[in-house]
Amino acid sequence: MSDRDSFPQDVAGWREAARGTLIERTGIELLEVGAEGASASMPVAGNTQPAGLLHGGATAALAETLGSVAAQIHAGTGRAAVGTELNITHHRGAREGTVHGVATAVHLGRSTASYEIEITDDAGRRIASARLTCLVLDA
Repeated sequence: MSDRDSFPQDVAGWREAARGTLIERTGIELLEVGAEGASASMPVAGNTQPAGLLHGGATAALAETLGSVAAQIHAGTGRAAVGTELNITHHRGAREGTVHGVATAVHLGRSTASYEIEITDDAGRRIASARLTCLVLDA
């Protein structure tokens, strides 16, 4: 995100803000956003490694996007949320279809926000589990 005083509070605003960013390049489609969490989907196609499996970095980008968007909404106007730690465990591969991510708030504090993020495939099988912690700063 670029430096700004105010970040979007809704899906439409975040979709606009994502133009030209990694979010757009990976095909992440934000579905729901809020301080308590966020959800999105991402195609496997175009986000694979040479062996044809979903790239772990793309999965991590989906997880960090979800937690970061939610943390920024939690931070509010005049504040910024920046990721300080991303932890991700990859459970299984995906070769096709779409993966789906749901971030759920674990802690919403004055100076930090933490989220658990579950990534599943089209069949509902867990692909990855992640945790993101963001530092909330005055902008």
